Amino acid sequence: MPNSNLQIATRDLLLTSYRFIAAFFCRFVAITVLAMLAATPALAKQAQDPNEQFIKISLNDYQDKVYASWLGQIIGNTYGLSYEFKFIEQPGPDKFPYGYGEKLALVDELNGAFSDDDTDIEYMYLLAMEQHGIEPTYAQLTSAWKYHVNDRVWFANRAAVSLMHAGFSPPLTGNKTYNAEWFQIDPQLVNEIWAVTAPGMINYASAKTHWAAKITNDSFGIEPALHYAAMFSAAFFEKDIDRLINIGTAALPEGAYFKDVVEHMKLLYQQHPDDWQSARKKMAQKYYGSYDYNSHSWAAVDAILNGACAILALLYGEGDFQKTLDISSALGFDADNQAATLSGLLGVRGGMQAIPKSLQFPLKNKSWTKPFNDRYINVSRHDLPNASIQDMAKRIARQGEKIIFANGGKKILQDGIEYYLINTEATYSAPLELPTAPVLFAEQGKVFNFKYHQGNPSKLKNTQIDKDKTAKFTYRLNKGKLPKGLKLKANSITGTPKSAGSFNFEVQVKQGNNYAVQRYQIDVHSKNLAQDASQVLHNTDNEGIELIRDGQRSFGSATFSSAQGNDTPKVDYYGFIWDKPQDISVILFNSGYIDEFGGWFKTLEVQYLNTAGDWRQVTQLTSYPPMSLDDNHFLKGKFIDRTLTFLPLTTKGIRIIGAPGAVTPDDPKALKQFYSTISELSVHKR
Repeated sequence: MPNSNLQIATRDLLLTSYRFIAAFFCRFVAITVLAMLAATPALAKQAQDPNEQFIKISLNDYQDKVYASWLGQIIGNTYGLSYEFKFIEQPGPDKFPYGYGEKLALVDELNGAFSDDDTDIEYMYLLAMEQHGIEPTYAQLTSAWKYHVNDRVWFANRAAVSLMHAGFSPPLTGNKTYNAEWFQIDPQLVNEIWAVTAPGMINYASAKTHWAAKITNDSFGIEPALHYAAMFSAAFFEKDIDRLINIGTAALPEGAYFKDVVEHMKLLYQQHPDDWQSARKKMAQKYYGSYDYNSHSWAAVDAILNGACAILALLYGEGDFQKTLDISSALGFDADNQAATLSGLLGVRGGMQAIPKSLQFPLKNKSWTKPFNDRYINVSRHDLPNASIQDMAKRIARQGEKIIFANGGKKILQDGIEYYLINTEATYSAPLELPTAPVLFAEQGKVFNFKYHQGNPSKLKNTQIDKDKTAKFTYRLNKGKLPKGLKLKANSITGTPKSAGSFNFEVQVKQGNNYAVQRYQIDVHSKNLAQDASQVLHNTDNEGIELIRDGQRSFGSATFSSAQGNDTPKVDYYGFIWDKPQDISVILFNSGYIDEFGGWFKTLEVQYLNTAGDWRQVTQLTSYPPMSLDDNHFLKGKFIDRTLTFLPLTTKGIRIIGAPGAVTPDDPKALKQFYSTISELSVHKR
């Protein structure tokens, strides 16, 4: 356009709101300016009142931002992996850019991008949406986890998929009662897709992410993921970093711990605006360490800690893609997560033009015509197909379109340009379902509690449950009967069982006109005979072995480890001796907190002491849930009850015995060690 008074006026109008324009200029000028704004992604937000129920984005802009987000995550993940856990006690150097580092060698080898847990679970979720619809169920996602995820899985994700194989389904798989890693970083790296497919629908994106995050985590362990979801959804229309952070904070549940963490990071940024290393030092002093909830695990992968790193990286990055990427890496800890997530966020915010070409085409020896050669190569998940990066982005955008339409949005045509008109007040209502659980172990005369559903309280703002009284849940026993002494109390089964036996029943949950049912089984066992034993057996002399009959077997209770330093397999056994013969047919074995590279059994038998004083194998031994007697350390669950049954016998001695398994640790200086862990071994007549 030639330089003119009209151009100057138009430029000034771009800095004001549409309402101001409409109030003072003719309809023709207003329409002209709106068309110009719609064609300018960076200014599109300013043309719309953020308080309006419906906002719009052009199809081209949405697809561009989705592509930039997906490519951004791949770039950030690849870049950050070279610095993952490299900077823990101290931050990285203040000398940028860092560059891709050694992980670029795999890109060179594969001639394209490679999968990792920062992107592959989202790809799995994309496949689930394509197969089952835009709002898949926990049951459907459980099937995907069990099929695709059997390797390269850590912490809360590992605990969750191990629980799935034991018979649990979400949200029990993320519940702190069962998942000993519920507070770790995992939901922050696998859930961005729910917000990328919900542009401008902040409430919907946050609530859906809350639902999905509970597959692996609980309590404040899901809060950073919710914060990210709100920012991702808002970033399609909002470019200001400070406002994005505030939008994320506003989406958190009431009383959220991460709210205070975000405000603390903002304060550190104000105190040290030009010294990110000083801010990082103070952040680490407060959030990196051993606390009552994480003392058994590794603090470097804490959700809150790494979430704090992400907020600092956003603030110090000042919206610049390269700078944010480098600071994400330099802040350390699980750095590739922050690098991937924030690169994806800035991709949404600025589209493809925000990503430096040098990051899109990092290999000078390749003649690529598209970023990362447009190849996504699966190296991490079972039967996850390789794909075109551009095609993956288009498929994600198609799911986003479906979600827009399903929530009151539509496609409109203005001046020859197609737009999505988006309902910002859309809410997410999770599919109504009850989780599965294995046969539940109870003991006669001991307090029992099983919370099978999350219940009515919802602290997320603007959710369907908050808005609609008919969305409240009601519960009832549908079929069968509970053990005497137990009651169905809202979303829990609780009480003290009075008699032994096996009890099958069906529970129904109702929400409005919808309902779901689930069958459960509780086996009530007779008194624990181990507490009356005169001797606790173990192949080493260790006073700590007494804890295996203290009645404590859930997360938070102590775990006993057999002798360390065994670099060759050595049989371990645990059991009891009584002064008088005991009638026995059931043993409960809980392995407690199995370690990263050892602590499980590779073989296991149950033996009893015959009248001649010899150890003999029991007859018809079964385990439920089944035990994975192999060295796949990625699927070894923590604190999972295993009920071992066999034909009834009378004996003065019983024990479990087997050879421990182990794998070589990641640390090249560490030795492979064979040992077993155990939290509880109880013995019952029936």
